Amino acid sequence: METAHAGGAEGRSGVTAGTAAEGGPRLGRPPLTERRKAATRLEIAREAVRLFADRGVAATTADDIAAAAGISQRTLWRYTSSKELCVSPLLTYALDSVTVLMRSWPRDRPLAEAVSGGPSALTASASADADALRDLVRLTRTEPGLRAVWLQVHHDAERVFAEVIAERTGQTPDELEPRVRATLFNGALRIAVEQWAWGPDPRPESLPRAIARALGIARAGLSG
Repeated sequence: METAHAGGAEGRSGVTAGTAAEGGPRLGRPPLTERRKAATRLEIAREAVRLFADRGVAATTADDIAAAAGISQRTLWRYTSSKELCVSPLLTYALDSVTVLMRSWPRDRPLAEAVSGGPSALTASASADADALRDLVRLTRTEPGLRAVWLQVHHDAERVFAEVIAERTGQTPDELEPRVRATLFNGALRIAVEQWAWGPDPRPESLPRAIARALGIARAGLSG
């Protein structure tokens, strides 16, 4: 795993930095500087996935990614601490969007509907970068470094989902019920996205159907 020799990863995980660390989403649009940084992170992620899909992770250097994104390697290390972590914004952007949607979802409606009841933030984010997201998830089968990033992002998201569920039920995120429900929800999301990416119909509009089916199987499996 090629890593930076100095400096840290700025905004390494959007799930934890954008939601959990601040206790919830910000109100209004983020400042212009933050929007530019977010755009840069996404561009780096897109180029990294494109290079990884063409060459493989081992044959792709940090210099290659930086050049493709139009930045210096020094600037690249301001945004990430390893070349594999370059791809995480493609994953955290979607999960951050889902978290915002879940927090605003009416409490008298099932939370699962927030991501499976029709067009959603997850669908919108998949539409914007459908090819890159599909290629990245497919690469997790053969590239251990990318699989580790994929699993870490979902691990981080689980705590955030538990916080959202706890807020809706008047519990704390460390109690058993929110943690178990968050794990089921998170696992169903992850597997649904994998099935969508690896399946015969990877169109963005087919993702909500995959999520709805995965959530339905999770509920049925526990009651069977």
